[in-house]
Amino acid sequence: MGSNYIFSLTPTFTQGLVLGQLSILVLLVLVLKYLFFVPPDEASETPIFQPLTKPAHPLRNRSPNSRDETTTEKDSESADWFNLLARQVADVYRAKLQDGLEGFEGNEVARERIEAYANKIRPHSFIDHITVQSVDLGNAAPRLSNAQVVGGGEEPDALTSVKFDMTYTDSISISLSTAYLFNYPMSSFARLPVSLSISLDFFQSSISLVAPSPNSAAPVLTISLPPEFTLNLKTTSLMGSRAMLKDVPKLHELIEHQVRRVLATRGTWKVVLPGLGSVAEAREEIEKEKQAGSTGRL
Repeated sequence: MGSNYIFSLTPTFTQGLVLGQLSILVLLVLVLKYLFFVPPDEASETPIFQPLTKPAHPLRNRSPNSRDETTTEKDSESADWFNLLARQVADVYRAKLQDGLEGFEGNEVARERIEAYANKIRPHSFIDHITVQSVDLGNAAPRLSNAQVVGGGEEPDALTSVKFDMTYTDSISISLSTAYLFNYPMSSFARLPVSLSISLDFFQSSISLVAPSPNSAAPVLTISLPPEFTLNLKTTSLMGSRAMLKDVPKLHELIEHQVRRVLATRGTWKVVLPGLGSVAEAREEIEKEKQAGSTGRL
């Protein structure tokens, strides 16, 4: 009868198998917990990444007529006037994000604002507080070239659009640290510290501007990006507490995939024409278009 029990005084094959599996699980838990994870109430000592060192680029010291030295080709339809305008608009956004300050003070204001926004939208259930270490807002703007007018066709209600080729190369970067929260087998069981540094290397795509429809209740100018575009990001990472995992390829793929998904799903902007409608009316028109598109697919 004694041989029918799993555990007995005489070692058996079943006992060895069970004890072997348990020892492997215990060893795995200990390795993860004491080498990579940190307790929920312990401060992380993950090294901080700094973005690539760039020369100072004060916004107000640049002439509005400056152009990128790399652009020398002749476009079929010149978009230089728009590039100058886009550059000045980008400079205004940077200045507003920095409260009109320059140097370290301006960068610190921008860093605090970005950190507050990141913690506002983060998933609190599994992402710990995000600390933005430093940001670089860049000093360039997207450049358009090869403007082509695309006719609306023979239909009377067809809208005319203009298609551009867009390239964007800049020094935009962000360095942050956070932790992934493990809530199994219990809430806040452990934290996996993560430090990231993300910088833009190159972005290229076409962009379309569609004229407003005179039959719309709230005419809008539509700016859209196609789902296919070229995006190159530079990402460096450190994961873990005492033992570090550096530059995990899967993490880089996940970040780039999320950025691509956001650009693909939110790559359409509608600008309400002043005096011809309100934002609320434009939103109603957009919802009607979405519902009509869903009904057409059904």
